[in-house]
Amino acid sequence: MSEVRFLVPGMTCGHCVNAVSTELSGVPGVETVEVDLETKTVVVIGARIDPNDLIAAVDEAGYEAVGLS
Repeated sequence: MSEVRFLVPGMTCGHCVNAVSTELSGVPGVETVEVDLETKTVVVIGARIDPNDLIAAVDEAGYEAVGLS
């Protein structure tokens, strides 16, 4: 399992959290998505996660992923 952390600075409410979580949960290999609205931090845990897929999923939700690591 690998862990990927990044920021989504555009999130401002619970709807934002749900939109980002839903899109990321659909990415192949993703097991767990944790989103913290207060810190605007996202942690994705899974197997063989492609960071480009995470960026695309966040973009699909209408937000930007920053500092992907």
